[in-house]
Amino acid sequence: MRFVKHLSSPAPDTGRARSRRGLAAGLVLSLSLSLCAAPACARLAQADLARVAVAPPPGARAPLDLAVTDARTGQATTLGQALNGLPTLLLPVDYTCGNVCDPMVSMSADALAATGLARTDYAFVLLGIDPRDDAASARRMLADTLGTRAGAVDPRALVAGQSALGRLTAALGYTAIYDAGTDSFAHPAAALLLAGDGRVARVLSPLALTGRDLRLALTEAGEGRIGGLSDRLALLCYGYDAARGVYTPLVRRILTVAGIATILAIGLLILGLSRRVPAGAG
Repeated sequence: MRFVKHLSSPAPDTGRARSRRGLAAGLVLSLSLSLCAAPACARLAQADLARVAVAPPPGARAPLDLAVTDARTGQATTLGQALNGLPTLLLPVDYTCGNVCDPMVSMSADALAATGLARTDYAFVLLGIDPRDDAASARRMLADTLGTRAGAVDPRALVAGQSALGRLTAALGYTAIYDAGTDSFAHPAAALLLAGDGRVARVLSPLALTGRDLRLALTEAGEGRIGGLSDRLALLCYGYDAARGVYTPLVRRILTVAGIATILAIGLLILGLSRRVPAGAG
């Protein structure tokens, strides 16, 4: 009610109010430009971008003896110990990427929670694709994306060295390309569903998961059933289109809505502050 009152009874246009509105306009313009200009930052050659994909070879299996570090405990472990013999949703992410990776983690967690499965029925594993990211980077991502939900879904966030990552990505047919110009990775927006023995059961889009479908996929993986080629190609319709340097419709809508909401929030906040400036102030 107070906000409506301020809107209906505007205060004089003081110097302080004008200054605040100018600051708001600058912030909104800067945010708008950053959102609109982001796709233009892609600098990789077309030949490199064409390699960005997930194409598991027949019989693909994650190496269970792969040496990794648990980001929460800081202890050395193996990928097999992280899977613990359970069907596993493995999510390769860039721990310092806030564009697509954050929504992937959050939406995967929501889908897992919606399966209704007991937490002991599956494993949820994040693996950093940037060997420069450390355990602190992984913990920050978990805090930023999941917050208090992290305990409910209990993801295992792992970091690995360059040689271990090379071995894993080769085994899974996962190709990400580093762009030195933007200090970022062009990588597939993909999750790999693994059977307890490390075999790739399916490749899924973490941005289009539902609790019902994921429950079925986890159940099938737990029974050792492996999906077909069509399952593995479905993810190409989603995520970041590295070849064009733009986001495909689903992710673009997510980012657009988030950007518009942020711009509106800033604008309303500054407008409310400017209306509250006392007459004659400044």
